[in-house]
Amino acid sequence: MSRVETFRFAGPAGALEGLWKPGDLPHRGSAVFAHPHPLHGGTLHNKVVFRAARALTSAGYDTLRFNFRGTGASEGRHDEGLGEKGDFRAAVDEAVRRGGTPTVAGGFSFGSAVALSAISGDPRIAAFIGVGLPVASYPGRSWGLPAVPAVFIVGERDAFGPPEMLRRALGESARIVVVAQADHFFAGRLDDLESAVAAFLAELTVEALR
Repeated sequence: MSRVETFRFAGPAGALEGLWKPGDLPHRGSAVFAHPHPLHGGTLHNKVVFRAARALTSAGYDTLRFNFRGTGASEGRHDEGLGEKGDFRAAVDEAVRRGGTPTVAGGFSFGSAVALSAISGDPRIAAFIGVGLPVASYPGRSWGLPAVPAVFIVGERDAFGPPEMLRRALGESARIVVVAQADHFFAGRLDDLESAVAAFLAELTVEALR
């Protein structure tokens, strides 16, 4: 079993705390997965983030989880999602340096919103995984789909981005997977969440490696 490495890497507001785990063989590339809102207890150790990262490493992607600025051992201060986009881009730089491309980007809740904004125009990104995208928390925001294969996984009972609101925000062409009976945090449904991530990655593999 591959060992998890705890380390720090350069971010735009100071050093960022990261956890790096090599993926299972065969190697498919790298991945970055971001955590939920830090002012509400979100860190790289969140259960949803851990499960998504485990699916990524099982699929062969060397995976970086990291703490946004001002969270855990990461330097800087919370910036309401603005500076955090720079943090995410720095994490992608580090993941590519360590694990190469193609790169899968994603996040949970606040992290999914930041990641979705941060990856626009980045040719290294091969796919996107948005879990619990909190569309209800950002009224009036325009949400665009990334120009790469993407999946949005949401709990049937998610109060921060209900499935029907998510569909309206993203459009009919968005791939949305609804996890039955799950809330925003997928309590009691983490296995289903991990399976949904794994299923997307299994379909993605051939296209991502081209």
